[in-house]
Amino acid sequence: MDIDASEPAGPNSTDPVQMETETNSQSTSDSKSKEKDQITESINNLNIAEPSSTFKRKPVIVIVVGMAGTGKTTLMSRLISHAQSTHKRGYVINLDPAVMTLPFGANIDIRDTIKYKEVMKEHNLGPNGAIMTSLNLFSTKVHEVVQIVENRAEQLDYVLVDTPGQIEIFTWSASGAIITEYFASTFPTVVAFVVDTPRSANPITFMSNMLFACGILYKTRLPLILAFNKVDVAKHEFALEWMEDFEAYLAAVDSDSSYASTLARSKALALDEFYKNIKSVGVSAVSGEGMNSFFEAVEASAVEYMDTYKAELDMRRTEKERLEGERRKESMERLKKEMEKSKGDTVVLSTGLKNKEGSRMGESSRRSMMDEDEEDEEEEEDYDVVFDEDEEEEEGENEEEYRFGF
Repeated sequence: MDIDASEPAGPNSTDPVQMETETNSQSTSDSKSKEKDQITESINNLNIAEPSSTFKRKPVIVIVVGMAGTGKTTLMSRLISHAQSTHKRGYVINLDPAVMTLPFGANIDIRDTIKYKEVMKEHNLGPNGAIMTSLNLFSTKVHEVVQIVENRAEQLDYVLVDTPGQIEIFTWSASGAIITEYFASTFPTVVAFVVDTPRSANPITFMSNMLFACGILYKTRLPLILAFNKVDVAKHEFALEWMEDFEAYLAAVDSDSSYASTLARSKALALDEFYKNIKSVGVSAVSGEGMNSFFEAVEASAVEYMDTYKAELDMRRTEKERLEGERRKESMERLKKEMEKSKGDTVVLSTGLKNKEGSRMGESSRRSMMDEDEEDEEEEEDYDVVFDEDEEEEEGENEEEYRFGF
């Protein structure tokens, strides 16, 4: 029999069980609403902000790279001496962890924080592997280096960066790319490729250097300066002539009939556009010849960076931030949904880095949970998230945990 709520209350008009049920239902609803509000507030309190993009026109970062034996470190010493004598405000960074002694003082030295020989012993590595590992470790703190330079930006004109003699370790490694892009995203950045001029008198060796320089240009996407070193031993005019006159280079390489010379002939014409858009200077680390021309080329490259390269860099960075923002938003929405379902329990998110054993353990856990509740398991698989208070002990260090208690 239905009871009209408008009727006067009588002895049998109220069911205590029904009132208790309604009260519990209302309490549960309020509790869930409050819990949801707390989850939303907790998500908002994470305060994940977009990265700041402050760019400074000064100082100009000059990253000096070159093959072993080209006189790169000696040239660095001469550049520092010239900057001091001409009252240019400079800052020096050494990124070669294996060098025993430096002919100049470095403001920031990788050897102060990373011991090259200890890296070799600890990780059982050879010389090149230890240098790469040292750079990898240093690259995790490169943002602090950039921050130090930023704090002194108003007092500096140039930042000279010396790199390892094993050029491929820096130019083609992930750590080298990270360090270069960090600098390029904050300051005008130029790459100076040091060439051994006497050895480049051989047309085949010259072409090898030019191909490597072209690869660095396209790898870093930064202005490149060719610094022909040791002009006190051999002048670099022949190299400039070969870069400007295709026929002159063919005449020089005609004396060689090997396969390498045939390849060099074909590449010479392909590099014609590269030669037209590259800056070349002759320098001497011993006599100091060409220092003014080098710094003039650096200034011109810095202007080129601002006009051309920075626009492309900003475009790439904007696209990267957009993709990162979408990924972050998707992750936070997924986390929010799983937190609402877990009601404050432990949430274990898969990182995708599990080993085979961890994968088997995760699969076993999923199967056991499917036996308990198949419907919940289907929803959890959509997000690749597993809820289990004992999951932490099974997954160990193969999983990342986020605990939220309310």
